[in-house]
Amino acid sequence: MHKYIIKRLLYLIPVLLGVSFIIFTMMYLTPGDPARIMMGDNAPPEAIEALREQLGLNDPFLVQYGNWLRRLILEGDAGVSYQTRRPVMGEIMERFPATLQLAAAGVVVSVSIGIPLGIISATKQYSIFDKLSMFFALLGVSMPAFWQAMLLILLFSLHLGWLPPSGLGTFNHLILPAITIGTGSAAIIARMTRSSMLEVIRQDYIRTARAKGQVEFIVVTRHALKNALIPIITVVGLQFGALLGGAVLTESVFSIPGIGRLMVDSISSRDFPVVQGGVLFIAVTFSLINLLVDIVYAFVDPRIKSQYK
Repeated sequence: MHKYIIKRLLYLIPVLLGVSFIIFTMMYLTPGDPARIMMGDNAPPEAIEALREQLGLNDPFLVQYGNWLRRLILEGDAGVSYQTRRPVMGEIMERFPATLQLAAAGVVVSVSIGIPLGIISATKQYSIFDKLSMFFALLGVSMPAFWQAMLLILLFSLHLGWLPPSGLGTFNHLILPAITIGTGSAAIIARMTRSSMLEVIRQDYIRTARAKGQVEFIVVTRHALKNALIPIITVVGLQFGALLGGAVLTESVFSIPGIGRLMVDSISSRDFPVVQGGVLFIAVTFSLINLLVDIVYAFVDPRIKSQYK
């Protein structure tokens, strides 16, 4: 197992190098002068040119990329924000706990709704419950997050006054954002759970377990669900990784100071170092989540663990 983990970590190197090159190229080609942004439009041309020379913006593209990558690898320095003049990694790590908290709450909501809904839909295929649950799953996938967020704020904050409309700090602040991002993920998980369970419950060993007189609950949870978990775990891991990358619309609507909102603000203000560092951080996080999902496979299915050996 440890050899497999080391191998996967080594695979991350070319992936992250490719991501870093692409995002640096995109920021390099984006219109806007970072030196003028930092000093303002009224700054004298001599001062702007001196700052460009100091930041290395007059160097060729490959030299700029090489210097940025060298500082990032050797010193862990992703640069300094043009807006706040603070280290980029400090800005990101300051926002990451809020995004992590929101992503974890969203996954709890999505798993709590999606897996039971998918199991019941599969065991009661073509029933009215199956049709209704898949209808609401399709509705959850199709509903825009910002529209759902505003509806929840109007109902539970403005009309009923039960929950705060924005911010982050208490458990009550998490409920509406978690529902917003959790329902969309729950719909995807429900559909995947139903599909995977339908494939498993038609297998011979499920019929054998029922013929032996096993209770239906045991047949579904212990025999069917356990063997249907691999694609479900994949979807849950991908959803969690995507949410850790920043639930941009949700964080913006609910004024949550997370990575998604930081990225939107940085793109609007042409804060290139924060955008570059943020995208690279998201890529690392997403890759580590995928690695964690692969490791979980081994504990769910012993056959996969034997392949690792």
